[in-house]
Amino acid sequence: MAVYTQVSEEELARFVTGHGLGELRSCKGIAEGVENTNYLIETVKGRFILTLYEKRVAPENLPFYLGLMEHLASKGIACPLPVRDRDGEQVAELAGRAAAIVTFLDGISARLPTPRQCALLGQTLAQMHLAGSDYPRKLENSLGPQGWVQLYDRFKPRAHEVLPDLPAVVETEFAVLLPNWSTDLPKGVIHADLFPDNVFFLGDRLSGVIDFYFACNDLLAYDIGICLNAWCFDVSRRFDRDKAAALLGGYQSVRRLTPAEGRAIPVLARGAALRFLLTRAHDWIATPKDAIVKPHDPADYVARILQHRQMTRPADYGFED
Repeated sequence: MAVYTQVSEEELARFVTGHGLGELRSCKGIAEGVENTNYLIETVKGRFILTLYEKRVAPENLPFYLGLMEHLASKGIACPLPVRDRDGEQVAELAGRAAAIVTFLDGISARLPTPRQCALLGQTLAQMHLAGSDYPRKLENSLGPQGWVQLYDRFKPRAHEVLPDLPAVVETEFAVLLPNWSTDLPKGVIHADLFPDNVFFLGDRLSGVIDFYFACNDLLAYDIGICLNAWCFDVSRRFDRDKAAALLGGYQSVRRLTPAEGRAIPVLARGAALRFLLTRAHDWIATPKDAIVKPHDPADYVARILQHRQMTRPADYGFED
């Protein structure tokens, strides 16, 4: 989350009123994140999140994302619920951007997740996969393996500017992952960006999941691979097998992985690391030096990839069949 687009007080008041939320009491920009402009707003009816969608989110995909939130919420998943305007629309225009309001979720993100929190995350991820099984809309993953190649081609001539060894790392990963990527594993709706800052906790319970703007249809176990990268490396960039085992155990307590999914974990986790290396490297080059939001360091994911290369068995990730 971040603030790229400024909204006047008059525009904001009209937008909020048009959503039936009554008088606006306060509005505060949210500085974290890199994708969209976000404001925490408070009205006489409570607190909400206003999002103005910037360049990376295609407006034509918003019905998929917002509809998914409604669908998951109806199945008992703790996620933001879009607030429709008085015409029944989820999306409207504000300050020249597509914009939407969603409900506010209480909770705190885990900066240093514990094994217990990883287990809760695994349970919730499996619940989301099951809840999304009958979601009718479809959206293919634009950041799957072919998307990685297309993205790399956009900055390949400058890849060495990010890290001197980045071209060699990427080319090696392509050579290993592309011919070995599974296509016949169970598929469904995945979150595809379930980092700790997109998950809230209150005490010993997981209180909410946010930021569904990378959600898509893809391999369910690929979502697990993303979470293994996002939740199971410590601040020294070392893999924590105990956290991984807790995450996988939590997931399997709700949805059992098929034998083929279990065997694919090393490749899927390694592929997820490459996906985030590529998007971070691209943003490192494309983000203006004077931008308000600083892009994430791609070196974090080079370190992950180097460890994934040494982890070839599902058991290395704490997977128990």
